[in-house]
Amino acid sequence: MIKGKFVEHILAGKKRSTIRLGCVIPRYKEVFIHGGGRPVAKAMITSVVYKRVCQLTEEDAYRDGYSSVEELLKDLKKVYNRKIAPSDVVTIIEFEVIKNLLDLSMQDIYMGLSPADIASLAYRYLEKELSEDELRIIDAVIKHGSIREASLKLYGSLNKRWIIRKTLRNCLRILIEKGIIGNAVKE
Repeated sequence: MIKGKFVEHILAGKKRSTIRLGCVIPRYKEVFIHGGGRPVAKAMITSVVYKRVCQLTEEDAYRDGYSSVEELLKDLKKVYNRKIAPSDVVTIIEFEVIKNLLDLSMQDIYMGLSPADIASLAYRYLEKELSEDELRIIDAVIKHGSIREASLKLYGSLNKRWIIRKTLRNCLRILIEKGIIGNAVKE
């Protein structure tokens, strides 16, 4: 989760990294960046570097949206609610935005998102609203990465892909209606 004040900087390409306290190992190469309580971008992690706090440079702070290491450390102290020691390890995660989720196009049936992207967002934001069948479908799309593979695993054939497509379109509709994605949808 990114502070709301950094969303514009991320989408403009000015903020290209995030610094986290401790040794963080990202689970995925592509991630959703959340800010202001909603997903704002899909990004590709380009680099993960571990440093001690005393090794942080002004460039590290600048890439994370801060004007100085001092300002960065002040914010880290507030976020983690503890004193930051020079020997503490931090993780610098560099990323590149590959999809702005506030600027989606209606030209594509899935608004330019992959089925797995829609499934991941639905699972995170709509889990309590979806039926058991819908959750099973969403889970299969996340796990197998495609409608085709999910259909084969769930139904043993490709003939019922329409059920998965219908579920994904419904999830996308709800995500839009709730204002979770597509702030400024282009026609």
